[in-house]
Amino acid sequence: MVAETRPAYSIRDIPASVWVLGFVSMLMDISSEMIHALLPIYLVSVLGASMVTVGVIEGIAEATASITKIFSGALSDWLGKRKWLAAIGYGLAAFTKPVFPLAPTVGWLVAARFVDRIGKGIRGAPRDALVADLSPADLRGASFGLRQSLDTVGAFVGPLLAITLMWSTSDNFKAVFWVAVIPAFLALALIVFAVREPERPRALRTVRNPISLAEIKNLGPAYWWVVAVASVFTLARFSEAFLVLRAQNVGVPIALVPAVLVAMNIVYALAAYPAGVISDRMSRTAVLASGMLVLVAADIALALLPSVSGVALGVILWGLHMGLTQGLLAALVADTAPAELRGTAYGFFNLLGGVAMLAASVIAGALWDIAGPQGTFLAGAGFALIALAGLLVVQGKIGKRTTA
Repeated sequence: MVAETRPAYSIRDIPASVWVLGFVSMLMDISSEMIHALLPIYLVSVLGASMVTVGVIEGIAEATASITKIFSGALSDWLGKRKWLAAIGYGLAAFTKPVFPLAPTVGWLVAARFVDRIGKGIRGAPRDALVADLSPADLRGASFGLRQSLDTVGAFVGPLLAITLMWSTSDNFKAVFWVAVIPAFLALALIVFAVREPERPRALRTVRNPISLAEIKNLGPAYWWVVAVASVFTLARFSEAFLVLRAQNVGVPIALVPAVLVAMNIVYALAAYPAGVISDRMSRTAVLASGMLVLVAADIALALLPSVSGVALGVILWGLHMGLTQGLLAALVADTAPAELRGTAYGFFNLLGGVAMLAASVIAGALWDIAGPQGTFLAGAGFALIALAGLLVVQGKIGKRTTA
């Protein structure tokens, strides 16, 4: 891997609208995680839903979000505009938030969760394509890393706020849900009033049917190699729920188990931006390969060190690998996909990643039942090594960056 010399810059060079999109993501994540951290318990203990109902709600919600991403990304390419589609997605999520404290039955919550996930699906691909459109080519890694860092801050601040408010309100679920409404509408206001979408370059080709076979071919082999490597890699990084299960398995007190995800997300948030900066100054594939190796180390620690300290090491390494890989994979999509098809590119990337995550979690659960946690995490290490081998084979095909 040959390092590339890139010009020096500071964090202030990242476009202002990229910063705003990062804070939009952070605020919506705070709102969503405040509710989602408590929703399963609320459904079961307050509204009397069964665990099967909880599983069905979550399954429908995530499947809906994944399918919607394809169409919203393609629509943004067809329109040549991305901001207002993303704003509609954030708006749907914001306007469903008051339903959670007001819902009298499980049916209302199912509807709210469904619409909320439609909103997530609508906003995901256009927002990522907008970050790519806003970012100069030599700042893409830093821009995606910054957005990912801020998003991940929301992922751990939300549950911490929920815990604090539950304690201070004597477990008043509805009070916490009402507080969660505030950051959701702040996020909507920011994207509507503070994000400025760049003009579409006149030289860009007009796309009439972004999801036609011809346009899918126009995405190019380099892009599809990125998607293939990312999908195999996703098989290695199954749901973080298994980190929680492993912590409980080695004797971490139930009251402290949520700290596992908080710690993981703190490391993730701290690592994502520096990883993006480094990838702008050298080879993105080199940084991505290092992240895959860190995941192998995390899986080995979680498999072979059955102690609280072993799990702590594994969780820290897991967060570090997320920081070293997730923003970079998004930047690689922007590097390899044609600018006029970026929305479609992120739609397919997110959809196939969601399918791979579902498969990974099913495989991990089956292995846990058959071979215990050791089997699950060692299999994860194996998938990570396969993804790493694939990355090394195709690095020359995906390492070139577009200047648009």
